[in-house]
Amino acid sequence: MKTTLPSIALAIAGALLVAPLFAAEPTPGESPTSPGATQANDSEMMKQMMELSKLNENHKLLSQLAGDWSYQIQMWMAPGAPALKSSGTSSIKPLWGGRYYVTHSTGQMRMPGADGKMQSMTFKGMGVDGYDNAKKKFVSSWIDNFGTGIVLAEGDYDPASKTFTYNTEEEMAPGMKTKVRETVKVVDKDHLTFSWYENRGGQEVKTMELDCTRAK
Repeated sequence: MKTTLPSIALAIAGALLVAPLFAAEPTPGESPTSPGATQANDSEMMKQMMELSKLNENHKLLSQLAGDWSYQIQMWMAPGAPALKSSGTSSIKPLWGGRYYVTHSTGQMRMPGADGKMQSMTFKGMGVDGYDNAKKKFVSSWIDNFGTGIVLAEGDYDPASKTFTYNTEEEMAPGMKTKVRETVKVVDKDHLTFSWYENRGGQEVKTMELDCTRAK
């Protein structure tokens, strides 16, 4: 696979950062400070970084998500409560040749206000998804205008169900950390289902679901 300039820059940066650690482990027969040991280790680290910078089948899996989508969303404030329904649109585009996939979402969310009355609020969110070759995990980040934090998650892909599953822990309020499981199921090339589950009192509860349809 052709190596891109970002790949080279990443490899060089990584090698410069970790080369001192590898230089501390000489090859047999060479002293820790010998030029041969340092050069050999630097070369091996560079080769490793270059390999880790390559795109693979896992990055191609994420390409299934690329495109423009409309979505219908349901949210449950409590188990058994009526679903709050809203809608919106998302655009998912590849970045740097499919190294990452960037999502921009917008919509109108019906939420209870401070006075308990329902109100419509404009929602905007942005996410970045990728596959980390070093961790051997799919990685995801998310920000939106309903908060100030960055949600970071790691996960895997199940080819049998065509589902990405991510796990994270979100601090929704100071000292209130909640374990979260997210799933993205590829129903077919034109439909996705995104589900969000929270651990509440030791029990996992679905609190949000998006049904996404590819724009024609």
